[in-house]
Amino acid sequence: MASIRFVAIGDSFTEGVGDELPDGTVRGWADLAAQGWADARGEAIAYANLAIRGKLVWPIVTQQLERALALKPTHLSFNGGGNDMLRPRTSIAHIADAFSQVLRRCDEEGVRLILLSGANPSAQLPLSRVIQRRGDLMSAAVVARMEEREDVVQALNWPDAELSDPSYWSEDRLHMNSRGHHRVAARVLEALGERVPDGWWSLPELPEPIRLAQRDYFREHLGPWVRRRLTGTSSGDGREPKFGGEWIEVAPR
Repeated sequence: MASIRFVAIGDSFTEGVGDELPDGTVRGWADLAAQGWADARGEAIAYANLAIRGKLVWPIVTQQLERALALKPTHLSFNGGGNDMLRPRTSIAHIADAFSQVLRRCDEEGVRLILLSGANPSAQLPLSRVIQRRGDLMSAAVVARMEEREDVVQALNWPDAELSDPSYWSEDRLHMNSRGHHRVAARVLEALGERVPDGWWSLPELPEPIRLAQRDYFREHLGPWVRRRLTGTSSGDGREPKFGGEWIEVAPR
């Protein structure tokens, strides 16, 4: 077994939605970070990704955490709360409690936690001030739970103003594109003390997409999201983790 065993849990951010490959599969920052980590060390690492889009923070913990720990990783990355934050009457303390639970279980199992915050999409969304305020509160609450824990690898993207630029986001305005996922992967590698591949902090801008008219955006992206909230369904219902939720070997290139 490889000396580095990295497992990622979370929602669409960690699954990689927005960074679609030509065959229709998603890649994302976690896949990129795993490859960059192997390249920087010059040796293969084991990598698994249990993240599933649409998940609220506590279902991530209850459905993914123990399965991830059962793989006996050396490192576990966790992010969540983005889907919670978009719902009314969300309890910030309830979200932060999930992060405390993940840290506690990682401590018990001797696993090093890689903590991420998501990037800030609020400038492009309806109710931008509400989302900004909730995101600020959630970010501060989670960071407070990690005070004096220098062993926790922190890759915080919410405060990164550059990542809020539309050039880092896909047309749905909720998920980062390939450019955004590469910047997040660069931040993770930097936080781990590993070499960041040239250009990952700011890849050339993608060709300017055709911007959806406001009514088209609501119909094609926001409308389906609202319908799922009203019906209690999720875009991740029935989905399995990528790579079967098992270890794959990521060899250096």
